Amino acid sequence: MKKNFIRFGILTSFFVLFSCNDSNKLTEVVEVPLPTKEEKITIGTPEEVKADPGSFELTKLTFAYDGLAPDIRSLTLETHYSKHYLTYTNNLNKEIVSTEFENMPIEDILKKMDLSNAKLRQNAGGYYNHTMYFNLLTPKEQTPKDTLAGSINKEFGSFNNLTNQFKAMATKQFGSGWVWLVVDRYGKLQVTLTGDQDNPLMKNALIPGTPIMGIDLWEHAYYLDYQNRKGTYIDAFYKHVNWEKVNENYKEALKKVKKV
Repeated sequence: MKKNFIRFGILTSFFVLFSCNDSNKLTEVVEVPLPTKEEKITIGTPEEVKADPGSFELTKLTFAYDGLAPDIRSLTLETHYSKHYLTYTNNLNKEIVSTEFENMPIEDILKKMDLSNAKLRQNAGGYYNHTMYFNLLTPKEQTPKDTLAGSINKEFGSFNNLTNQFKAMATKQFGSGWVWLVVDRYGKLQVTLTGDQDNPLMKNALIPGTPIMGIDLWEHAYYLDYQNRKGTYIDAFYKHVNWEKVNENYKEALKKVKKV
């Protein structure tokens, strides 16, 4: 038992995350308390987690914290959802109080905000990115169907080709960031990446577009389960993508393209 607590303490220390604290970076610190020798690890429920009053709320998980185990274990999911995601949500709500963004949809905030505003950029991106991430997880393994399946075959050649491209880009991403499947401004599916908590809706995007799927590559998403084996986490995440939801996102993204 003592060895388990020591190991947990070492691994949990990685959840205090820092980025360079200079004029262009925002330091992110999310404290995760270490247990004492006598303390037992208690995993709550997603329903217990509430954001402070404000413009944005947490998206609801449709399964318990152990719903993705053993691929993503309950402690990892609970920490990710109730600590990191909650922190981004609360910080975003604080940042936009009494500003032009207070009653604006998150997508519009991301498109219009000044990227030199480090706090707003980090927290608006963190909120949007994690909302999509938790909306796309499911206990049951799926494959694309309907409209999305046809478009994937047309633009990537096969679902397997998309999978290989997505996983390869995620594996090669150095440091914290995200890899996305997006619908670009012409309605075409593309795979792209962003650093930190940026996303393709922002002005600096390499491939501007509407994200329909994204994987979190920050260490807080996988380090308790996989340590340095990021590729194994990527495989585990991909097993739990809710492709029905991705298909819904795809249809909504195409509507936006037609309006432009």
